Amino acid sequence: MNAEMVMQELEALGKERLKKMYISNGAHEPLFGVATGAMKSIFKKTKINQALAEQLYATGNYDAMYFAGIIADPHAMTEADYERWMDAAYFYMLSDYVVAVTLAESDIAQKVADKWIASGEELRMSAGWSCYCWLLGNRPDHEFSADKISSMLDLVQRTIHAAPERAKYAMNNFMYTVAVSYVPLHDKAAETAKAVGPVEVKRDKNKSKLIHAFENIQKAVDKGQLGFKRKHVRC
Repeated sequence: MNAEMVMQELEALGKERLKKMYISNGAHEPLFGVATGAMKSIFKKTKINQALAEQLYATGNYDAMYFAGIIADPHAMTEADYERWMDAAYFYMLSDYVVAVTLAESDIAQKVADKWIASGEELRMSAGWSCYCWLLGNRPDHEFSADKISSMLDLVQRTIHAAPERAKYAMNNFMYTVAVSYVPLHDKAAETAKAVGPVEVKRDKNKSKLIHAFENIQKAVDKGQLGFKRKHVRC
């Protein structure tokens, strides 16, 4: 399949209801409103195809960019490639669920994510913290330095309340993911989340809400979910 054929199939799968939902979350035209699960039928025809992924990502069409993440070859992408994809990721559903997810399957994931976390840029920070969530929720515990993850928890505790909005969500999720999926630091992550307390995030111009990692950690503990690892990062 070439890019034009993929675009035609994506357009045919578009739903107005989903399009409106994506736009309410920050997407903008062009987009079709395709359910991510519906993309599997196209993936069966394309398989992993980095060249095609690059063509689709470059369209600026949200659905095509999302599908590009599904068919990308994470190991074929360089640090410069990930930076280029991040430059085009204009809202969190691209930064955290396309670029960060693809990066999480590469060998340079932690190196690039560390750089993004330190960047001070909202979506890069969000993608960096999210990448660690995808990594911790998938890879064996021994692949991580406990000292490093511990220092990252300290960083969250010191900076989350003053962080950019999308970074707050990702940092909150990081505390939860460490507590649930990285058993060596469960206790410290839970203590950190308790010390951080509720985090206020803005939903739109006038409304805000509170997110609380500690409450969600307790729910996961009650459900016996400690040590949870997902088999695959991407769909």
